[in-house]
This record gives sequence, C-alpha cells and structure tokens, in this order.
Amino acid sequence: MKQVFIALGLLVGMASAIFLPPFPQTDLSNGVIQAKIYLPDSTQGYYQGVRFDWSGVVASLTCNRHSYFGQWFEKYDPKLHDAISGPVEEFTPIGYEEAKPGDDFLKIGVGSLRKSADSPYRFATPYPLINPGKWSVKKKVDEIEFTHELTDAAGYSYLYRKTLKLLRRKSTLVLEHSLKNTGRKPIETTVYDHNFYVIDNQPTGPDFSVTFPFKLQTNEKARGLGTLFETRTNQITYLRELTKGESTHCYLTGFGDTAQDYNIRIENRKTGAGVHITSDQPIAQLAFWSIATVVCPEPYVRIKAEPGKEFTWKITYDYYTLPQAASK
Repeated sequence: MKQVFIALGLLVGMASAIFLPPFPQTDLSNGVIQAKIYLPDSTQGYYQGVRFDWSGVVASLTCNRHSYFGQWFEKYDPKLHDAISGPVEEFTPIGYEEAKPGDDFLKIGVGSLRKSADSPYRFATPYPLINPGKWSVKKKVDEIEFTHELTDAAGYSYLYRKTLKLLRRKSTLVLEHSLKNTGRKPIETTVYDHNFYVIDNQPTGPDFSVTFPFKLQTNEKARGLGTLFETRTNQITYLRELTKGESTHCYLTGFGDTAQDYNIRIENRKTGAGVHITSDQPIAQLAFWSIATVVCPEPYVRIKAEPGKEFTWKITYDYYTLPQAASK
C-alpha cells in the first residue's frame, strides 16, 4: 500500500508538471544543491494568494540525491491561500484589529489588503489586494535577492529584502532578511516559516522524526496527540502513517529566549535524508502541523522596526544524509 501511495504522489506531481503553465521562475545551483525558484508576479506568478510572503517560493530542491520540497496539496489555484511550496513565510497582519470593514491592513511580503467584514482575521480568506507594492529581483548563479517596496500601504511604508543564498560547495541554504521601516508608524509583528517539507516523497509516518534541543511541552488538546504522534522528551515521532484527511496540529513550548533553541532537525530514517534548521533569532512561538504528504515545524520570530530603523534575521538550512544511509 505504501508503494501505491508513493507512486500516486509521483503521478500527481508529473501531471502537475505537464499541465501547469510555465510560471516565471529561475534556477539556483552551487554544484551540491539544485533549486527551482518561482518569481513573484501578480498576473502570471505561481502563487498569487494573500497569506504568504510572495518571495522565495521554492518549487523544488535536491541535495545529494535527496529531494526536499514539492507539491504537497491536491488542488492547485494560484489564488488559493496555501497553494505554495518551500520554506515559505507568513507575517502576522498589521492593523487588522483597528481597521473597520472597508479599511485596509498590511501583510508584509504581500501588500495592503482590504478588510471585508467585521470578523476575526482568517488566513484562508481571500482579502482584496489593494496595493501590491513593487517587486524587483537580482539573480546570481547561486543566490537570488527579492526586494519588496511598499509606500503608504494602510498607513505603512517599508523596504523588505529577502535573499536565498546557496553557500559555495556546501549543502547549505541561507535565508537572509531585512525590513527597513520607511514610514512614520512603528512596525511590530511576527513571522513564521511554515517549512513545507516533502522529503523524498515519503508519506508522513514512523520513518519521520522532528527533534528540538529542549524538552517539549504541549497540551492535551493537541490534534492527533496519542493517536497519530507523540512527544518523547525533545522529539516528535509518529505512531503510524497518516492517511488522506488526517492531520496533526499543536503549539509547543519549552524553548528559552535565546537563538540556541531555534535548532530543529527533520529526518527520514528510511531514505536517510535530513535537514538541520537554525536561526540567529529566538523562537517567539512554535507550532507543529503535518498531513499525509508534508511535515511542518513552524517557528515564529518577533519583528520590530521603528520609523527609519531596520530589523534583520537569518534562517539557515543544512541538508545531510544520515550516517547509516550514507554507508549504504
């Protein structure tokens, strides 16, 4: 049954590659990592939703004969909030609570959106994009820099840069960010990396583990806890393979207030593929979500930039092969 599941997943991916239009994209390589990156475009871009940052959408990434990203969902629509792949990031909306229906609010990396009703913010709602700002891209063989310039969007202005950089001759991808506040209002928000890891097209199950440097704590209401997954000191493990329609979700605590705890490993013992995720910023909040096709630790970082000031942060991904798999 597992082989059938994997084969069907591959067929879905092949069909998508055959029938989807040629989206604006580019390739990165350092001789060890090969990656395909979708480019932001409001009319022809692969992702046109209003939830996630439009920059740095990784269509695929391979390293040492292992694959790490790909299409994890069945339905594709460029406007769909989660029709996206890679280590994509979402900023908490700014000014939504104060806005009245018909007023605008801000999503960094997306633009100025319009509040449609007097109801709580929901990331799946397709809020109208009123001001998308201006995107520009600079490309090298092994890195790409995205710049998003937004002026007077819901009363805010900023210059946001995000660079995806492959370190020379290493199995490492670095995401470098800077947010300069060019407006008159202070910018305070959080951003999390969803980390849509699809490792070697393997189904989510006991072959996967997610490890942290601290003792994990979660509440009893965590979705799937005790039936689909469990926490073992500092590690999340699965009790069985997830099937279509099943999911896990919880918020994890136990981390401290230094960047040392932003230290996560996702491994698949069957294929031997692993990724080590670190940052130069502490974790502000930590969520964990997965379905049958994807494993997603979601660490948050707190952002604060006063007018005229700049905030920077960095996330590093080191890809590796487990020793027992490498020996084979």
